[in-house]
Amino acid sequence: MAERELTLKEAFAKLDEVTKKLESADISLEDSFLVYQEGMQLLKYCSESIDKVEKKVLLLNGEGTLNEF
Repeated sequence: MAERELTLKEAFAKLDEVTKKLESADISLEDSFLVYQEGMQLLKYCSESIDKVEKKVLLLNGEGTLNEF
């Protein structure tokens, strides 16, 4: 069964968790690299998701002209 895609809200919540883990004094150097990698993947996902939403908004508003926001 395929994993469902995260919502942006869920991805931002996970990024908050990643930040808290990285700020922890108890995290090992090895674990911090793994957590950092997870955070970078989440940031990429968020950026791509926001780009998709922006394109959809431009298409919805685009009746001959593009509206910037």
